[in-house]
Amino acid sequence: MVGNIIDNNMVTISGKIGSQAEFSHEVYGEGFYSFILEVPRLSDSYDKICVTVSERLISKESLEIGKVAEVEGQFRSYNNYNVNDGSKLVLTVFAREINFLEDEKKIKNPNQIFLNGFICKSPVYRTTPFGREITDMLIAVNRPYNKSDYIPCIAWGRNARFSSGLSIGQNVKIWGRIQSREYQKKLDTGEIINKTAYEVSVSKMELSKSDENDNTD
Repeated sequence: MVGNIIDNNMVTISGKIGSQAEFSHEVYGEGFYSFILEVPRLSDSYDKICVTVSERLISKESLEIGKVAEVEGQFRSYNNYNVNDGSKLVLTVFAREINFLEDEKKIKNPNQIFLNGFICKSPVYRTTPFGREITDMLIAVNRPYNKSDYIPCIAWGRNARFSSGLSIGQNVKIWGRIQSREYQKKLDTGEIINKTAYEVSVSKMELSKSDENDNTD
């Protein structure tokens, strides 16, 4: 097991609340709510990131649309069964702390994530029609009670070439940002629905010390 589990998965995102908080689920009498946080990109667009928060941390009424908030927590995954989609990996930022900010212009580094986990699926290397190198990875990150979060990650350029040579089970550290990607899906009924996928865009990565002797960058 890797070090302090809480430190294996750290997220800080800031932006405007973009949706009403809705009831998500209940665990041992504790209710949880979910809402969308619109996190600014450099390109003047936004990543629409799902946030889940306990009713014991903050009231549902205080999560008003348009408020600027900073959320600290972890990027978590769980399987959700839907009649139309079957079993699907759902990703959300699980909030451990939420602070409200006065002005969105004061936000610095609005989207940061650190993961320390294990390659759990063979990386897939590809190039775009314009020659850009990309590698898709799935990282398993341990958390308490023998659970793990499975986080899709995407690496570019030099990081793509490096990660394409990694093997299942290797321990990697990743720094980057959470990005959302909207797409359309056609159901069996012919209806087309809008969906959102999430992944970590890697800006920096390295092998853990235990695996350094097995690979070189």
